Amino acid sequence: MTVTPFQTPKGVHDILPNDHDYYTYIKKVVRHRLRQAGFKRISTPIFEFTDVFARSIGDATDIVEKEMYTFLDKKGRSLTLKPEGTAGVVRAYIEHGMKQLPRPVELYYIEPHFRYDRPQKGRYRQFWQFGYEMIGELDPALDAQVIYIANKINEDLGIDKLFDIQLNTIGSLEDRKKYIQALRDYYYGKERSLCEHCVSRLEKNPLRLLDCKNEDCMILAELAPKMTDYLSAESLEYYNDVKEYLNELEIPFTENPRLVRGLDYYSNTVFEFWDAKEGAQNAIGGGGRYDGLVEKMGGDPTPAVGFAAGIERIIAHMKREKIRVPCKDDIHVFVAQLGKEAKKKCLKLIDEMREAGIRTIGALGKGAMKDQLKLADKFNAKYTLILGITEVREGTIIIRNMQKGSQEVVKFDQVIDELVSKIGKNNLDKYTPGELLY
Repeated sequence: MTVTPFQTPKGVHDILPNDHDYYTYIKKVVRHRLRQAGFKRISTPIFEFTDVFARSIGDATDIVEKEMYTFLDKKGRSLTLKPEGTAGVVRAYIEHGMKQLPRPVELYYIEPHFRYDRPQKGRYRQFWQFGYEMIGELDPALDAQVIYIANKINEDLGIDKLFDIQLNTIGSLEDRKKYIQALRDYYYGKERSLCEHCVSRLEKNPLRLLDCKNEDCMILAELAPKMTDYLSAESLEYYNDVKEYLNELEIPFTENPRLVRGLDYYSNTVFEFWDAKEGAQNAIGGGGRYDGLVEKMGGDPTPAVGFAAGIERIIAHMKREKIRVPCKDDIHVFVAQLGKEAKKKCLKLIDEMREAGIRTIGALGKGAMKDQLKLADKFNAKYTLILGITEVREGTIIIRNMQKGSQEVVKFDQVIDELVSKIGKNNLDKYTPGELLY
């Protein structure tokens, strides 16, 4: 009977070793930049009670209506795999009394998320995001810093020139009430020109009419009332201050009055990093201010601002630009041996080399020396140690340079020092247990 091999479900994918080089590099860059800025890492559960997302993201958003993975547990409680990171972070902020910490409370995460979305380029049903939040202060300088940090991360990754920063303000809650009514007044009577989704949005979430990608909807959105005409003096001053601080930081941006973001909790500043060639269709992330969310989730009124980006989308851009990332997985040394006595001596030597920071593979099977050298080539090892009956008897070992094809005989008890010299101390993969590894 032929057994059909399993495959991954639609919309998810394996992260293979070559791609893990990108994930590892991006995570290190993110951690480095956010540590510099005083952020602490947080991890929230993969699933939460469904109301955490329904209340924060908004019942009328596409995420809550169509994209969440929701299920009942054995007690009939509704749980959801997290579709985004901010709601869980805010829930944790409230639950653990973080309001007592010095403000702003600065938290970051690097986590998998889940959305039942149509799979396409850079968009998966399980995907990784990094994000960071500043909770507890209302200051346009913080908004500018959040954008600045995101841009610095893109610079470190070599992709900052690929994106335009789109910037807008959606004002305060009171500003939006007036604006939403103006949008409804404008769109009423034009329903036949709207796509199916936007007809629904007109009643449930009119702001989303402005960022629809349907051509007819885009034409209508261009002629729609502008948010800036409905901003209070306070909101307008705040937005102008954000722009002033960005200019001071020499961060270029494009004002986009149609930018609203897809989640209900945003207020005032919103921004996204759009592909300079493809626009919003290939954005890598965005964020903004969400001053009402903590209170909406059951906490005290607390201002906050944050950002999140999709790691798979970043990797796609890095690959498109042929950006190579450093890798510490390359093998330094392959150990080839013949005979049981040689294998016994190799076992301890391999352990000592690894402890010295030399990445080592060896003592494999019973293959002939020729076959072992071919295997060393496949592992792309820089050096191969050769230990046979003669070398065991004489207390020596052969170091073979796999690139040059040359080799030399050294004393067995001096081989680690010789290899350290050849590989270079800066290239060793060595650490002291207990030190900060990440």
